[in-house]
Amino acid sequence: MSSAAIDQPVVNDRREIFGWAMYDWANSAFSTTIGTVFLGPYLASLAAGAASAHADGMARFFGIPVAPDSFFPYAVSFSVGLQVLFLPVLGAIADYSQRRKQLMQLFAISGALATIGLFLVTEPLWWLGGVLFIIANLCFGAAAVFYNAYLPDIADEEQRDRVSSFGWAMGYLGGGLLLLFNLIFYQFHEKLGVPTGLAIRINLASAGLWWLGFSFITWARLRTRRASRRLPEGTTYLKVGFRQLLHTIKEIRNFPETLKYLLAYFLYNDGIQTVIAVSATFAAAPLIRGGLELDQGTLTMVILMIQFVAFGGALFWGRLAGWVGAKRSILISLVIWAGVVTYAYIGLRGESRVLEFWILGAFIALVMGGSQAISRSLFAQMIPYGQEAEYYSFYEVSERGTSWIGPLIFGLVNQVFGSLRPAILSLIFFFVMGLILLPFVNVEKAISDVKAYQPEQP
Repeated sequence: MSSAAIDQPVVNDRREIFGWAMYDWANSAFSTTIGTVFLGPYLASLAAGAASAHADGMARFFGIPVAPDSFFPYAVSFSVGLQVLFLPVLGAIADYSQRRKQLMQLFAISGALATIGLFLVTEPLWWLGGVLFIIANLCFGAAAVFYNAYLPDIADEEQRDRVSSFGWAMGYLGGGLLLLFNLIFYQFHEKLGVPTGLAIRINLASAGLWWLGFSFITWARLRTRRASRRLPEGTTYLKVGFRQLLHTIKEIRNFPETLKYLLAYFLYNDGIQTVIAVSATFAAAPLIRGGLELDQGTLTMVILMIQFVAFGGALFWGRLAGWVGAKRSILISLVIWAGVVTYAYIGLRGESRVLEFWILGAFIALVMGGSQAISRSLFAQMIPYGQEAEYYSFYEVSERGTSWIGPLIFGLVNQVFGSLRPAILSLIFFFVMGLILLPFVNVEKAISDVKAYQPEQP
């Protein structure tokens, strides 16, 4: 064990909670500016230019034919495939070594630098946007594992719904403010003599700078809870990580309710993340391809509205969980999500589609942060002490912007039918499955199972 002095465990400390929430403020710039608004349509337009050189209308990514509107969803899907492989091992290493903060710093900085590198993506290098996004999104998910794992340390059971909702709300506020600055810059880029492509690239890089800069507030305020653990002679952290992971996989069968919750969460959150990831592509695509053909300015303003309404929505859902219970509040949100994707398929046609998109965006904002915040805090009640990073690594593989089944299905349905409308409708499956499975989760039993469990050493 390290001889360095470690702070005594403290919970519900406002200063530390604020520092923790500021990481959501920092990294949400990646979710909004990169994942939701600018990168998807930008890569689709660059890929469409590359596709024009081929008779089949497909771009070539290292020789693989790709529909321009499917390139970004495929990049999302592939990045999460990598997370499925790496995050559980990283979580096990973090819990064994007790170096959560250092690992969180490493991946946050790496992800921010890859995001800054998106400034280099131009039409001849359109494929580089997918490569850098895959790296950045992998790092985004890895850092989020360690960030989420701090929740049980900084807040007690009575405060976790509120603290989790506060973190999400700060994320929407921070991401929304940067998006506001980017919108202002984008609206006036021609008057400033900045070409459209360069303006978008500057906005993409700004998300990395925002992510990197504000993360230092988090590093300054988060306490190290446990002394770092040295490796035994003749082994490596990678070997220890795999051994610890295998032990956890065997151990999790002792928590059947936690497993049921993870399955339900994986499905319904896959739908949520896919809607968030592909909404900009759907809104910007031409009418002939099943899109809404909204201009970039209108699209960004709608997303900006969603960010600020979601700030209030996340805080409201924290209160709603206190009134009706966490599980019921999630079920209410899933009903609204199912209604959103259904209306996106049957509505949003004709001259009124812009107004309808604004209204639909408001409904998304109401439930987006709340459903995710309460899901995170509810999961914190169902995992054993000392293994938070491991369990949150499983959780994170379907966390925001990191789902893979939904984007893959969306991309394939679009490519098969040649329209984004049926691709949007296909996402209702995830919300219906969540509504079917979540009621069978016994939250009280899950909490009691974790508290009663006596872990064995791997």
